[in-house]
Amino acid sequence: MGNLPADRITPTFPLNVCGVDFIGPFLVKPVAQRRITARKMYVAVFVCFVTKGVHFEIVTDLTSEAFIACLKRFFARRGKSSNVYSDNATNFVGAQSELKRLSDMLKKPDESVSAYLASEEIRCKFSPLRSPNFGGLYEAGVKSFKYHFRRVMKNTKVSIEEILTIISQIEGILDSRPLTPLSCDPTDLSVFTAGHFLIGRPITSVVEPEI
Repeated sequence: MGNLPADRITPTFPLNVCGVDFIGPFLVKPVAQRRITARKMYVAVFVCFVTKGVHFEIVTDLTSEAFIACLKRFFARRGKSSNVYSDNATNFVGAQSELKRLSDMLKKPDESVSAYLASEEIRCKFSPLRSPNFGGLYEAGVKSFKYHFRRVMKNTKVSIEEILTIISQIEGILDSRPLTPLSCDPTDLSVFTAGHFLIGRPITSVVEPEI
């Protein structure tokens, strides 16, 4: 096994160096009513290379404008990233027309996306062609998201409020996964999680009262 990339082992704040991938499409209704037509939406998965923390954002369409809006929401809530990694989406080629648009957008960003990234001083790096192993972190984030999402929703059409609630809860669960024990004591069951970098404790833990 070779050495890990420098971005994986250099200490920095959460999500400063991250990878992004897309999941979907999902059928989402604007409101929770039966006769409302559902539309396709996607989930953008951001995975921190250092702390293994995750962040999810809803993307309404595979356009440059929607992707830029997704990045703006992500940066506003988690802080601006210095490096954003992505794959070349070659596995999307030849699939659905929507995923072909995503492939074109990631491989050849248009002037609006490039100008926004340049104005924010963000470097976007792409994995080599046909090398999904370079994006193992965010591919694992996609797998973990699907594991929880499919067991809750399966093929159910949900409203926009419901899917926002679901992906936020999945985000909290994944950010509370144990990374390493906090001590060598076998009776101490406390662990270190990505939530410690974000809020100082696991996100799903119960707040202990002051005694």
